[in-house]
Amino acid sequence: MVKKVIFFLAFLVAVPVYLRSQIKSNPKREFRGVWVATVANIDWPSKPGLSSDIQKAELIRIFDDHQKSGINAIMLQIRPATDAFYGRGRELWSRFLTGTQGRAPVPNYDPLDFAIEEAHKRGMELHAWFNPYRATNNLIDAHTAANHISKQKPEWFFTYGGKKLFNPGLPEVRQYIVSVIMDVVRNYDIDGVHFDDYFYPYPEAQPLRDSETYYKYGRAFKNIDDWRRNNVDTLIHTLSDSIHLAKKHIKFGVSPFGIWRNKTQDPEGSESNGFDGYGKLYANARKWVQSGWLDYINPQIYFPFGYKVAPYDKLLDWWSNNTFGKHLYVGQGVYRALENRPGWSDRSQIPKQIRYLRNNKNAQGSVFFSSKSVTNNMAGVKDSLRRDFYRYPALQPAMAWLDDVKPNAPTVLTAKSVAKGVELSWQAPTVASDGDKAFGYVIYRVNRGERMDIEQSHHILKISFKASETTFTDTLVNANRSYTYVVTALDRLKNESQASNAVTAGPSF
Repeated sequence: MVKKVIFFLAFLVAVPVYLRSQIKSNPKREFRGVWVATVANIDWPSKPGLSSDIQKAELIRIFDDHQKSGINAIMLQIRPATDAFYGRGRELWSRFLTGTQGRAPVPNYDPLDFAIEEAHKRGMELHAWFNPYRATNNLIDAHTAANHISKQKPEWFFTYGGKKLFNPGLPEVRQYIVSVIMDVVRNYDIDGVHFDDYFYPYPEAQPLRDSETYYKYGRAFKNIDDWRRNNVDTLIHTLSDSIHLAKKHIKFGVSPFGIWRNKTQDPEGSESNGFDGYGKLYANARKWVQSGWLDYINPQIYFPFGYKVAPYDKLLDWWSNNTFGKHLYVGQGVYRALENRPGWSDRSQIPKQIRYLRNNKNAQGSVFFSSKSVTNNMAGVKDSLRRDFYRYPALQPAMAWLDDVKPNAPTVLTAKSVAKGVELSWQAPTVASDGDKAFGYVIYRVNRGERMDIEQSHHILKISFKASETTFTDTLVNANRSYTYVVTALDRLKNESQASNAVTAGPSF
């Protein structure tokens, strides 16, 4: 009898621990992003000058592949070098798209509109990725059109490292860059604005040619370094205010270099000893989060465990302690997964990194660089996502500081057996108290008789960001089973409603 009591008590203790581990290993909410790089045609399109139909087909294949891998966010590079992968703006079509800067796609279409629509069909967010300061990717004059801004306003630029770059110290430059980005915010249905780690250029042997601008505008600062950091701070702050004023649902995030500052440089820094974004790129990313200018920070921690200069675990822990209530999505360097050097020679490095970040309550997900590295299954990463980490769908984490009002629930859910499976239909919810309409829906399914729990990711059958679609046919049914369904509504920031009424149907019902 005593043994039975002890066993029962041990069972009671173990069950909550087991349930917690299940929830952590299959989180219902997690940011699962991938960078789709267009500069130099790294990921898409496969080469410049392809027809519009081929470009579309390639992008659909990429999105389909990532959807199967559980990816729920696309960081699409739409301004690789002061050019455009979109039509409703003030800059020229990108040569990486059409082969010649300024030439429109043939037949004409808008790649950003197309990408947004295809992403939303798949329950993916589309974050528009901008490079703010790079004007050209090389100094080959034929690659730059005569009416490109670098030729129209040459005084706005300096040459450095074989490229032309905007001078961030000029107020008119900052105003122009904000205007370019706000064109996209106002004209497109994007979910986020995203920057990578390129602010002031990575240092070369030559000095930056901005001393004249410093003497004109920076005399109030202690030194030129503080002035340069303030120039970037001003851009980030202005953009944040402008984006959130224009559309409250658009998220603003930055993916800085993995080290802000080392502890040897600053007591607030990390336990690392490497290149720092604060001192070398003049990017004070910690300040941007602390000041509330960003909705997420996405540091590129492209380093393995145990790497003394920049250890993955120490850096992740440091960033997680410096989120100031905002989201942390960890940049994962999949492209490094086949490198034969300490740390990366362990082909399970990326899976170990995902497990580690999932055990940190202040980390909400990952973004992988780059798309091709994932679709090509480097070091088996795609297999790991599909079979383990992203086996079940996930909603993007909600951002209560932007919107914490849940939408109303769908109503009158019905289900009937049809030749192809089970056909569901429901009525769209009424407008929520904050005036928001439904943006999309989540469909949940369990076997008949099983308890429905909408907090369990493995009960999710379908996520869609298309509010106009209030029907769905479940074709993944077993002829010998019947199923119970409910549907919830999502608003633009992925707040989720209560469940609709439950219905049961199926081939054997």
